[in-house]
Amino acid sequence: MSSALLVQGGWDGHQPKQVADLFTRLLAGDGFEVRVADSLDAFAELDLAAFDLLVPIWTMGRISGAQLRPVLASVERGTGIAGCHGGMCDAFRDATEWQFLTGGQWVAHPGNDGVEYAVHILAGSSAIVEGIGDFTVRSEQYYMHVDPAVRVLATTRFPVADGPHAANGPVDMPVVWTKRWGKGRVFYNSLGHHADVLDREPVLTLMRRGFRWAAEGRAAAEA
Repeated sequence: MSSALLVQGGWDGHQPKQVADLFTRLLAGDGFEVRVADSLDAFAELDLAAFDLLVPIWTMGRISGAQLRPVLASVERGTGIAGCHGGMCDAFRDATEWQFLTGGQWVAHPGNDGVEYAVHILAGSSAIVEGIGDFTVRSEQYYMHVDPAVRVLATTRFPVADGPHAANGPVDMPVVWTKRWGKGRVFYNSLGHHADVLDREPVLTLMRRGFRWAAEGRAAAEA
């Protein structure tokens, strides 16, 4: 049986407990043994090699070197890491190594919550998006600084809401991506301002497939 460690906390506005509950049900339904921790100390105190998947759900916090180093090392050896929205890519703004690992960092959401925008799936980019078409969401549209090494699976076009960024013209911003960190696999989806954004299709399928893909990294590397 695959195993996953969810570490939830940080800014309450992103509903970390509700998202952790949703992801626990999603992972358990896909055959994972799930453990949920409420402190970043779990990264330092637990044997991360015992987990196939790490799921951070922690917005706008601070992570110490003692907490971060085991995550970097464990993923490099093959443990997968996967998450969404600010819970993974607006987690630790002063931890550049975390941003290097995850592949991006939130910098703005023009129009704030309630913006209706399209998510464009890059057909053929990955089995994670196979059979999924473009769709529309009403939420925060994340403008991000993104690692050019990521493999982009879905994008959204800016601008929708007006602002100084609109002077640059149309920009296709990554929404879903994967990348590698040593032997480990990284999956990210920028959707998920609130749990209800995640608790609907096709976002649930994207997360389920992304979790599974990341968790299979160690076995794939060994094979």
